[in-house]
Amino acid sequence: MRLLPADPARPARVWMRQRRASLLALGFGAVGVMAFDAWLGSCGFDGCPSAAQIRAYRPSEGSAVLDRNGRLLGHLSVVRRVNVSLARVPLHVRQAFVATEDRRFYSHDGVDWHAAFRAAAHNAAAMAVREGFSTITMQVARNTFTSRSGGDRSLRRKLLELRLARLIERNLRKDEILELYLNVIYLGDGAYGVEAASRDLFGKSVSALTLPEGAVLAALPKGPSAYTPRRSPERSRERRDLVLGLMRREGFVTPDAARAAAALPLVVSGEPWHPLRANAWAVGAVKDMVDSLLGARGLDEGDVTVYTTLDAPAQRAAERSIAAHAAQIDRESHEIDAGQDGDEVQGALVAIDPRSGDIRALVGGRREEPRGFDRALFARRQPGSAFKPFVYAAAMAAGYTPATLVADDPVEIEDGGRIWTPQNFGGAYGGIMTLRRALMRSANAATVRVSRAVGEQPIVDLATRQGIESPLRALPSIALGAFEVTPLELVTAYAPFANGGMRVHPRLVTGIVAADGTVLWHAETVVPTRVLDARDAFQITSMLQSVVDAGTGRAVRDRGARGAIAGKTGTTNDGDDVWFVGYTPTLAAVVWFGYDHPHPLGGEAAGGRLAAPAWADFYVSGWREPRGVDWQPPSGLVERVIDAENGELAGEWCPVTQREWFKAGTEPHEYCREHLAPAENAFSDLGRRIAAGLRRLLRF
Repeated sequence: MRLLPADPARPARVWMRQRRASLLALGFGAVGVMAFDAWLGSCGFDGCPSAAQIRAYRPSEGSAVLDRNGRLLGHLSVVRRVNVSLARVPLHVRQAFVATEDRRFYSHDGVDWHAAFRAAAHNAAAMAVREGFSTITMQVARNTFTSRSGGDRSLRRKLLELRLARLIERNLRKDEILELYLNVIYLGDGAYGVEAASRDLFGKSVSALTLPEGAVLAALPKGPSAYTPRRSPERSRERRDLVLGLMRREGFVTPDAARAAAALPLVVSGEPWHPLRANAWAVGAVKDMVDSLLGARGLDEGDVTVYTTLDAPAQRAAERSIAAHAAQIDRESHEIDAGQDGDEVQGALVAIDPRSGDIRALVGGRREEPRGFDRALFARRQPGSAFKPFVYAAAMAAGYTPATLVADDPVEIEDGGRIWTPQNFGGAYGGIMTLRRALMRSANAATVRVSRAVGEQPIVDLATRQGIESPLRALPSIALGAFEVTPLELVTAYAPFANGGMRVHPRLVTGIVAADGTVLWHAETVVPTRVLDARDAFQITSMLQSVVDAGTGRAVRDRGARGAIAGKTGTTNDGDDVWFVGYTPTLAAVVWFGYDHPHPLGGEAAGGRLAAPAWADFYVSGWREPRGVDWQPPSGLVERVIDAENGELAGEWCPVTQREWFKAGTEPHEYCREHLAPAENAFSDLGRRIAAGLRRLLRF
């Protein structure tokens, strides 16, 4: 059998068949494009984005949350992206991406047909998809307006990219498209855009990148996980050098510059970059409110800007103070009691402007707990002695004065068929004293006597009017704060003391604005309503200033807090909860510490020792009171200087005096008969006996 000679024309015929197959495939692709334009010219059933939508598009940064002065507090969702203008991206970084991803970017109209023909031929020859032809514009389309179509590589999706790429090219300039691309492109490790990737990999802004560092970023879109320098330094360096070679080919760098850059070691930052994560409690509360206001799909159309009442320095100071003091209390507590099941001391702080109710700081726990239980807003705990100002405010409303005398000695109260004997903290009693001193010393027995004399129902009514929304019952134990309230309720109810008797409503968000400037929601103004006589509010504030200056809250002064400050400590039975509620003319804040599963904080747990210092540290480092701000007495009050012990007008020989304010007509008229001049010492014993008898007649 004779062998036939080899056909010299066979390779040419094979090549021609492959070429025809490629042209046929390309023809079908072109027909598909035209068919897509004809049948789905509106970008499919979802519709095309409008020219205005294309021009207004901005990649998501997670929706910005701003404080009351426009400072960034955080984002509603964690997105590792920071948008930058093209002007902030160095020319060599831009050129690296163009050389690597789309060398004819500035000459095509969104689709590089030269690359498309080449890819079609190669894929047809291989009978498989081996090569793509996505341009920078097509990648922008893929990562913006088609991102909801999923990650499939279907023909429909590719045709949609082509259609959108042409729309983008018609509505944006080339530099605008490149800027968009550099902000939307995924560059690995959860980072989107060149600014986030630069901070993550090199610990600096993209504006400071060197030539080889810029080449590393341009190497990543090909395979973000495969070429990340942290996990694959050698592969990343090889890919970087390839990018440098492409830049040299395009004439963007000289051969010498490319060689010098390739000779440099690849060095990355030791710590990954994360977006602003502080203020987690405040931002979490804002997110919950935005979700409730806008609904489940409220953020689907892009980022919004949320304007809040928060104050950034106050918020940071609040988080530091709660974290530091909770940790300290935890250490002290565990030296005495190991706790229960690994339970740790928790804390909360909420601060408001007492004039408006605007929330200035919000901390729901000692550490960041994304979507965690916010104790400042929702934890109901007994306030203990922090409730006592409502008892004394009810007494002022009933006609008593800060100088009225009350007995602080053991008292028995019938409560629901049982005998209740309230004990003073530490077991000591003070005898006969003024209401100011009883509140200043947080005397339990004296406070219960005041409550019994005034009536528990008026106290409940007053506390409810001022802002306590949790259920309260008119029982004798109400005097010592035996019913549970939230920290937000408590500080809201203190606001009328600070602002002259007006009820305020807490406010956190003032407005929500879409990316195009459309106002999606704005807060309605709620006018404060009067719930307390201005004179009563001033008297209680004056009495609570004594608590801070010389009473159970004096740790506030010891920690360096100055100016006009009033407040009250609180400690519950067995030391399960400790509180301090303090306020100034422009800020009211509550601090709470305790366990989520209540049990004692330790043998010396007290609001004055544990909570008041945390309040002071927050105030000193986080708030700036306007100079010279103080409370001014309203009309209808008269000032007198009295003997601080017996409430009578102070005489020359009274050892301790007090400037006191009285509603006109309730002020004392008799001078002190207990502290006499030395010449009258012979009669002093008789005088003291008479004075003591009078006080017994006047006391509760």
